[in-house]
Formats: sequence, structure tokens, C-alpha cells
Amino acid sequence: MPTVVQFTAPRQVELVDCAPEPLRPGTVRVATLYSGISAGTELTAYRGSNPYLTRAWDAEARLFRDGEPTAPYPLVGWGYSEVGRVVEVADDVTSPAVGDVVHGIWGHRSEAVLPADALAWRRLPEGTDPVVGVFARVGSIALNAVLAADVRLGEQVAVFGQGVIGLLATRLAALSGARVVAVDVQPGRLEVATRLGAAAVVPALVDGGVGAVVRDVTGGGADSAIELSGSSAALHEAVRSVVVEGTVVASGFYQGGAEALRLGEEFHHNRVSIVASQISGVPVPVGRRWDQPRLVRVFMDQVLTGAVDVAPLVTDVVAAADVATAFDRLDAGDPDLLQAVLKFDTDAGERA
Repeated sequence: MPTVVQFTAPRQVELVDCAPEPLRPGTVRVATLYSGISAGTELTAYRGSNPYLTRAWDAEARLFRDGEPTAPYPLVGWGYSEVGRVVEVADDVTSPAVGDVVHGIWGHRSEAVLPADALAWRRLPEGTDPVVGVFARVGSIALNAVLAADVRLGEQVAVFGQGVIGLLATRLAALSGARVVAVDVQPGRLEVATRLGAAAVVPALVDGGVGAVVRDVTGGGADSAIELSGSSAALHEAVRSVVVEGTVVASGFYQGGAEALRLGEEFHHNRVSIVASQISGVPVPVGRRWDQPRLVRVFMDQVLTGAVDVAPLVTDVVAAADVATAFDRLDAGDPDLLQAVLKFDTDAGERA
């Protein structure tokens, strides 16, 4: 019987049985090998703070409104970082083929029936460790933020938050030619940031605010800052860290209010631009040339050619049945946990 991860109520998550899907023309069946847990979006579902749980999303007007929640509990099949092996194909499908390992988005479930044309370009080369496929989506989010920051050779970029996406943004910004200053509350994450190319690291909790420290480290302010922690206080410090008319990319998923973000201070007096980066779209200046598939392709090419090493980011591979333990550790802020990966019990293959 196939299984799927379900958020039953706030801080209640479990692996439950689900009905198998029939194979349809133009589709393939994929047996999941690994599924990466998002410590941002999915944690909001786990905690009950996601706005989809309490408000109605009007997709046409692009507004949240009062009313019946768009996505009430139970939430079934959340997750967007999957990799699996093709185990069955419809008669009219030529690619991908049975045995191919593919990455994509089908949620934390043991198997899925998916359109073949959506996976044909998502095949991993033979011999590649399948677990790298769980980074395709988070890597594209990081790359989107770096593009939004308009990072250029020789510029200085501060990256606030060195979780998985923040660390990937640090690496990608460094590859783009920037001098990166990494900011985080966890010393261990700052050590990883250094290994990934950060030129300087700054503890987030310092007297006088970390924004002032970043300005000192950069000799007057960063050209841009990327905020990926999801903390409004960090967003305020990112604003404080940049030069006059600098850019701050707000890429975190901010929850609740933002009392720590004081727009009458540095934001106003230094004419700072705050731009949103969210993976449903690409930055306006590159919109004619970039789209989501290109983000994924470019990032995965960096991984497959060795420019970005994601292996050090995988700290925990746990059985899907132990999903509750993984989320409990994420919720508690376990400093030793970076990327948690669910491993599904499947006969389709094992980690290379």
C-alpha cells in the first residue's frame, strides 16, 4: 500500500496509507527514494502558522481574504524536493524509461503518477548519488534570490540565514564573483558557510545589531543583502547592512507581524530597495530570459559538475515512518540539523 506524509493538526505529523493512482496515458509511475524536508514552508504547516491554514487565498485577485481556509488540516502530501526511480511507464511514453532516476515535486509520498514530459529533462546521470536530487528545488530558490540581488563580480553581498537555502545562496553568490558575508546565529553553520566560499562570517546576535557589524566588515556597507532566515528582525538588520540605495532581497517566509522591521529608520533615510523573491516567479529584469525550469537546470548543472557540493548539507537521512521525530527536531531548532531527508521503503533501489 502506498504511503504519504500527513499534517493532521498543529505539531502532529504522520505517515498514512493512501490509495494507489492508476497509470494514465502520457504518465509514469515513480517510486520515491528520497524526499527533502523544507525547514521553512513545511515548518509553517507543521506549526499551524501558514496563512493558507487560516485565510482564503483568492488566486485571481492575488489576495488573502477572510473566509474558509484554502488548505485546512489535514494537509496531505506537502513537500517539494523529491527524487525517485521510474518503475512503470504508459504505453505511449518513450522518455523517461523504467529504471531512470528523476527529481521533481510530488510531495512526501512513497510513489506518484506524473506526466512524463515534466520529468524527461529531470533525469539524473547514471552513477549519480540520488540524494542530490532533493536539492533541485531549494537550489533554484537560492539561485532566484541571488538573481534578484543582481550580484556582480567584485560586489559585496551579505546573506542572512545559513540554513540549507542560505548556504546555497552563499555558494552561488561566491561563484558569481561576489565577496560574501554570511550571517547566522549558529557557529556550526557559519563554519559550513566558510567552506562554501564566504569571505567573512558574522554572528547574528551581537550588541548594537549585526547590520552595523556587516557595515564595518564590508568597509561601509554591502552592495546587497539576501535575507533567508524568515525573521523580520533579520530583515531589519539586512536593511541596516547595505549601502545608500542598496538592495535587500526578502526571500524568507515571514510569519505574523513584523514589529522589528522599522521602516522609518535606515530603510527611509538610505533609500533602500526591498524586493521580494519567491519561487513562483523570477526577478523582473531577467524575466524574458529565465523561468523556473532554467533555474533548476542551472543549479543542477552546478551540482553535477562539482561547482556546488550538496553532500555536506545532508545531516540526517531518516525513515519516512520517523517523520514526526524529524519535524520535532526542526521545530525545536536543533543546531545539528541542516537538511533532513526522508528515505522511503521501496524496492526500486537504494542510495548509490
